[in-house]
Amino acid sequence: MKLGLMATILLGLAVEVFAQARKPTTVAEIATYLGADREQLLYAGAKSEGVVNWYTSLAGDSYKALARAFEAKYPGLRVEAFRAGGSDLVVRMSEEIKARRPAMDALETTYDFMMVSRAGNLTRPYNSPALAAYPREAKEKADKGLTSWTIFRESYMGFGFSKEQIPASAVPKGFDGLLHPQLKGKLGITLNESSARMIGAMIKIKGEAFVKKLKAQEIRIFTVSSAALVDLMASGELGASFHIYRNHAMVSAERGSPASWVPMELVPTNSGCVGLSAQPPHPFAASLFVDFLLGAEARKVLEKFQYGHPTNAVPFKRWHPGFGRSVEQFEKDSEKWEKLAKEITQR
Repeated sequence: MKLGLMATILLGLAVEVFAQARKPTTVAEIATYLGADREQLLYAGAKSEGVVNWYTSLAGDSYKALARAFEAKYPGLRVEAFRAGGSDLVVRMSEEIKARRPAMDALETTYDFMMVSRAGNLTRPYNSPALAAYPREAKEKADKGLTSWTIFRESYMGFGFSKEQIPASAVPKGFDGLLHPQLKGKLGITLNESSARMIGAMIKIKGEAFVKKLKAQEIRIFTVSSAALVDLMASGELGASFHIYRNHAMVSAERGSPASWVPMELVPTNSGCVGLSAQPPHPFAASLFVDFLLGAEARKVLEKFQYGHPTNAVPFKRWHPGFGRSVEQFEKDSEKWEKLAKEITQR
């Protein structure tokens, strides 16, 4: 072997050994480190930090169950969870950054608010060994092979109804079925982003003129969350709604309520994504928590609450309203859908 080639090989080995020996210290290095000792290194650093501040849009007991599972896996660490809707999370994070007091370590919210967070430089790209198990479409690409956010749970929106109030013959098999005479006066919605997105799905399949026909169904407005509409079905106050999440209906049915759910031709899919703070006050704990959320243990917790996963096959057509749109385009579409939702409920 020539001396020049030998020297090159030895130099390469030396560089590799140095790289392996050098441990991450900056936030950027911690967020992208993929050494074989990643979990051990992150846990050691996290124990000195003691806490991870998690901002999440997950509702009900699911986020609490995830926090407990993380704390059980990593003794000595505590999850401080702040739960709010995506728009409220963005406002809170923005105000903290302006005040130069960033508090968030890890973020979980829907695709649209992840776009807003990235546009506002509230999150940073990251890497994780858990990403190898995710399909390409579930990962938002960033530069240098990194990921801006990852979809780790899905909620599927469709027609939810009370089996005690809606006969099987009136349960729609598609959007046209929403005009069934037996549904008149039985439908209810809440004027929020969920109903707006279902309106968007209807327009995509049937057109705007179809949506306007729904006004004849005497749809009632409820000032509650989409999840609470299922509770109203369980109590007998509401017959059905076209923007009910499958997991909410299934969990209610498991508790003995008459709630049920069917998909439409197009199923708006609420995608919960995992992001990393641009300035995490606890960088080791933040990256360790991101790994956990993307891992198999967190997935099992979410499955208990009937959430879907991007790797699961489903017997209907998913539709992610924000995919392929800029923040501005999506906001413009949402305003149109919200306006139509109000129009069909006006008396």
